[in-house]
Amino acid sequence: MTSYDYIIVGGGSSGCVLANRLSENPAHKVLLIESGRRDADPWIHIPATFFKVLGKGIDIHPYASNPDKGMNGRPSIVPQGNVLGGGSSVNAMIYIRGHRNDYDTWSQMGCQGWSYDDVLPAFRSLENNERLNGQFHGRTGSLRVSDPRHRHPLSEAFVKAATEIGIPHNDDFNGTDQAGVGFYQSTTHGGRRWSSAQAFLREAEKRPNLTVFTERKVARILFEGQRAVGVELLDGTTFRASREIALTAGAIATPKILQLSGVGDGAHLSSLGIKVVADLPGVGANYQDHLEVPVQGETHEPISILGHDTGLRAVGHMLRYLTSRRGLLASNVVECGGFVDTAGTGQPDVQFHVLPVLIGFVDRDPEPGHGLSIGPCYLRPRSRGWIRLKSADPKDQTDFNANLLSDPADIETLVRGVETAIRILDAPALAKLVKRRVLPKPGVEKDPEALRDYIRQSAKTVFHPAGTARMGRANDRLAVVGSDLRVRGVEGLRVCDASVMPTLVSGNTNAPTMMIAAKAAAFMTGKAISG
Repeated sequence: MTSYDYIIVGGGSSGCVLANRLSENPAHKVLLIESGRRDADPWIHIPATFFKVLGKGIDIHPYASNPDKGMNGRPSIVPQGNVLGGGSSVNAMIYIRGHRNDYDTWSQMGCQGWSYDDVLPAFRSLENNERLNGQFHGRTGSLRVSDPRHRHPLSEAFVKAATEIGIPHNDDFNGTDQAGVGFYQSTTHGGRRWSSAQAFLREAEKRPNLTVFTERKVARILFEGQRAVGVELLDGTTFRASREIALTAGAIATPKILQLSGVGDGAHLSSLGIKVVADLPGVGANYQDHLEVPVQGETHEPISILGHDTGLRAVGHMLRYLTSRRGLLASNVVECGGFVDTAGTGQPDVQFHVLPVLIGFVDRDPEPGHGLSIGPCYLRPRSRGWIRLKSADPKDQTDFNANLLSDPADIETLVRGVETAIRILDAPALAKLVKRRVLPKPGVEKDPEALRDYIRQSAKTVFHPAGTARMGRANDRLAVVGSDLRVRGVEGLRVCDASVMPTLVSGNTNAPTMMIAAKAAAFMTGKAISG
């Protein structure tokens, strides 16, 4: 059995950060195991073409939940990165950390050392921001963060329309105040995607003490007594870890690996013939995700990006991109959006993702036209689901019950979000461009039950699963890890990805997941974070 000091299971956003920081010490022998392939597809690295990567389906794993009552019997399809860089190689590159209160709430829930003031240095240590600096931002990290190189006219019109209904403009959603509308910064540099693999793994791969395996799937963690000592792959190959094993496989895969390893609800594991190593019923519980609902308007003129990926227009865009790294292909497509407090609590509860194209068609003409899509997304879901094994066979699918929209409060937040998006669509800056609202059909918003049914029928994930191995107090039986991310009841094992979030952050989860990995590396090496 080949031995390493540290084994990292999952080469995604968090795994790449962890591989970099653990291998900084040449005395540490580190192994990173990724189930997907290398991030060699050129479409990954051109910002606007991430839709091609998602469409090809090679570098993602499309997890499907059980049919969900809260979504009118539809399953939730949750694509997750299955490639070096993970989600950061296939996402829309939006750089958002969440709201200050998210982390202060974690601290109040017993996660000592995870308040906003505690996590800010970790964010700053990772970041290299091309425009922003000072108290909230870093300029020396490896993660490049930049302003849009392209601003579509429909994106500009959305921002103006939102301000026309009284939403303030905000040019830094990660600064003093999250609320407002504007253009998102993204994890891009010089017109290229700057994934976690690009930011952290490329540098680390030059070190002789780091080994990276791709297209190798971990079946389970191996234990000697209560100590995690290695991993077993699906093909039976085993590797030993003399110090620690870090699970960074994501909020859907991580709880599956834990349960297959004997860490989870003891009664359930025993019923499947799995030897129980640690009876932790919280493994796989507390599943949460962000959902958004389409609000769409068709434009008078053919000004959206529809059709720009074919024919001579596509050739022109590529030539401009190759010669200048600018133009439409340098765009992350989801260029703008914002955060709105629809409930009057003093903290935004809805985020908007805006695309200058009609997508996600529901109950409309089969041929798409030109237009824009506004996606109001709830930020702090109350609904909770679970992920449990169906058998002891690692190749079997899990019992994935997302349980989305089971809490009525989540529906009401989306109702307010849709109503706000309609007001923006009707504001002068967009009204002069939009000839008709496509979704929801005009009049639906006047019938509360019809609007709620539209939400249940059309809501979809924005790919932010979290919470399935959450942090918590020592006396919290459903907490899987402590504040140091060590798995309870065992030694030598930590979870270092979005699974540990007690509650979802208010925004996109890529940057927070990398922050979690940075703090995990500090715990594992004892090296303080300077940021």
